[in-house]
Amino acid sequence: MKRSCCRVYSIVTVDSKGQIVLPKEVREEFNIGQNDRLVLIGFGSEKDHCCMVIMKADRLNSTLASMLQPIFKEVIEGAIQK
Repeated sequence: MKRSCCRVYSIVTVDSKGQIVLPKEVREEFNIGQNDRLVLIGFGSEKDHCCMVIMKADRLNSTLASMLQPIFKEVIEGAIQK
């Protein structure tokens, strides 16, 4: 069975200190433990954010590299052809 790209795991509430609790199911499925660093990435314009992604910090470098590699390849190849 093919999985969809997105799933709503939970709805969380921001407390008076501005903190949220990640549900146990989410922590277990994404292997998030105590003292893990998470990156919050917002999408949208400066004044109108539409959504936010939470990513483990140790995955950020490899994810960015895989996303940027094709772009840089095109830029470099374009510069060489000129």
